[in-house]
Amino acid sequence: MSTALVATVLNEVKTIGRLLDSVLAQTLLPDEVAVCDGGSTDGTLEVLEAYGRRLPLRVVRAPGSSIAAGRNRAIEATRAERIAVTDAGVRLHPGWFAALMGALDGPRTVAAGAFVPEPVGWFERALAAVTLPLPGEVVPDRFLPSSRSVAFYRSAWAAVGGYPEWLDYCEDVVFDLKLLAAGYRFRWVPGAVVYFRPRPDIPAFFRQYFNYARGDGKAGLWAERHAVRYAAYAWLGYWLVRGRRNPGMTAALSLAGAFYLRRPFIRYLKIGRKGSPAEFIAGLALLPILRLVGDLAKMVGYPAGVYWRGRYRPPSWR
Repeated sequence: MSTALVATVLNEVKTIGRLLDSVLAQTLLPDEVAVCDGGSTDGTLEVLEAYGRRLPLRVVRAPGSSIAAGRNRAIEATRAERIAVTDAGVRLHPGWFAALMGALDGPRTVAAGAFVPEPVGWFERALAAVTLPLPGEVVPDRFLPSSRSVAFYRSAWAAVGGYPEWLDYCEDVVFDLKLLAAGYRFRWVPGAVVYFRPRPDIPAFFRQYFNYARGDGKAGLWAERHAVRYAAYAWLGYWLVRGRRNPGMTAALSLAGAFYLRRPFIRYLKIGRKGSPAEFIAGLALLPILRLVGDLAKMVGYPAGVYWRGRYRPPSWR
């Protein structure tokens, strides 16, 4: 049964070679590779053309397309029955494609691959600890795969109408939820690993999480989670203004904060020791700051998405 690998790119001249080199290094090569370019102006297309001599590569040009639209255009450009999806800016483990294809044991199965941080420097190690669950933390029955590491049958993609093109972020979450609602079964494949770098600085991290939360608001996702976050920070604000002299409230807030930071701390103990002792300490001190930045980005982004949803009335997908 034929196979394909698809991805989208936009101004990825610095990273696209890394991705395509890792495709060439796969133990099982796809029959087709389709990459949708959203209008690159930095030389990405020239790099893709060069790799076209070594891969069964088709480049689809769709200037202005969103990630969701780009994925759909790339899939439409293939004929394969089994399709793996990834993103620009990543590196694939050599066994990634074979592991995903091997997990597709029927048209009703979706192969959910793993993604692992590949940080450079102490800041990125700290950010990885704050934002990215390690594969050992994944609960297979509740895991929604990222479309940087997933595979499915063409029939499944068609059955749910493809990726939702009205969403610019969180499109893969909605795609996953539609598959679940349609009765498809996700199969966790920890051996299908994709490596990628966290954001390099705080402004980039803030934009990333703002966009994710705005996508949640646009799609009507996770309202309860966002409400809990607002309530927690309202409690923190009340403590700062009125409750700092209350020992009980201070103790309760301290315990809640320690519980909230426990997973980043445990992850950082595993991934943060690659640098010098000074870098390790700096990263450790940065963990609560990064948590705060991420939460602030979400609390600003989510209402922006809710506002957009109320104004533009997107299609109902549930």
